Amino acid sequence: MSRLHDPFRRGQFATAALFCSLGFQYATWASRIPALKADLGLTSAEVGVLLMAAGVGASVSFPLVAYLMRRLRSRQLSLLSTVALAGALVTLAAAPNYPVALLVLCVDGVLVGCLNTAMNAQGAALESRHGRTTMARLHAAFSVGSLLAALLASALHLVTSSVMAHFAVAAVLLVLLAAGARGGLLTDDEPAGPPEDGILVKKSRTAWMLPSSVTLWMCCAMAFGTVTEGAMNDWSTLYMEDVAGASEQIAPLGIAVVSGMMVLARLFADSWRSRWGDGRVVLLGSVLAGAGLTFALVTGGVAAAVVGFACVGLGIAAVTPCVYVAAAKQGSNVLPLVAAMGTTGLLAGPPLIGFVANASSLMWGLALVSLSALVVAVCSTRIGWEPREAGPDSSPAAV
Repeated sequence: MSRLHDPFRRGQFATAALFCSLGFQYATWASRIPALKADLGLTSAEVGVLLMAAGVGASVSFPLVAYLMRRLRSRQLSLLSTVALAGALVTLAAAPNYPVALLVLCVDGVLVGCLNTAMNAQGAALESRHGRTTMARLHAAFSVGSLLAALLASALHLVTSSVMAHFAVAAVLLVLLAAGARGGLLTDDEPAGPPEDGILVKKSRTAWMLPSSVTLWMCCAMAFGTVTEGAMNDWSTLYMEDVAGASEQIAPLGIAVVSGMMVLARLFADSWRSRWGDGRVVLLGSVLAGAGLTFALVTGGVAAAVVGFACVGLGIAAVTPCVYVAAAKQGSNVLPLVAAMGTTGLLAGPPLIGFVANASSLMWGLALVSLSALVVAVCSTRIGWEPREAGPDSSPAAV
């Protein structure tokens, strides 16, 4: 069967378009932070709060996302969120002052929470329906979207410095991605497991539903996994220059190694999941990340840092895709909660590392990152991973 007529391939490409959209939208506005700072007359502190607004919006979006997932389901929510994120770009470019920009980015964060949950639900449903792995490669598509946004920003800057023109072009591309994804997305994304197996363990008089122990372990694994991922992206270059002693030309190699290994690992991780199972991939990967970074910190020097950072990128790459799949199988309320915890880890991790580095040293700050990866390993032993039911779909170029 040709890829054009293969339902799995159609769903895979459609869902990859959603992941690409999220990475593209985030990197688009992030690439114009200097221009937004100049246009709005912001201080560095105000820029920091502006960046935090999007993260706060995503972190507190869980109740709304859970409600929308039940009402709209993942297909409709993902398409609406993508189009709304396109509108958010144009609105941000037109923001007349700082308070309005804060509000726009807070709403943008909520929309990110919606799309993040819905697209991962689509990916998990695609795997469940066809018995084939794809989630890791879908997460690689997010990185591809970020790369495309960076290239677009550079290309348009040669033509115009207008933020509105840039964001308008990006918004049109996002709408086109949503339109292209529409035909291949699944319409029935009901998780394989019963809802009561996930978040609901008892209901109080106020009708609050309490997470089960398995859900809490998933939340913990997601939070500490994204702490590891986010902190390495934010602090690796500074460590290379200030601690390892790398030159200004070599220092950016830190984030390049982490990011490059993550993309490479996600292209191949689905075949690892099929062969060894999600639980073993998460356990071994997080141990590799923690041990590799510990080696870099204890040994010192540029070469050890490069090796250690490569281990982090390789090991942590498959953690979030696997946890998203496990969460989606637990019920309609679990995936939004786990996704929100992932965003919280991305939001809280880098500032926490900075606080520890300021109080002691950056080496001790990254030691916490190593510990975070090992916490993920412990959490992985407490999650009831389902055995893989089908053979690997091992082509790394499937998306």
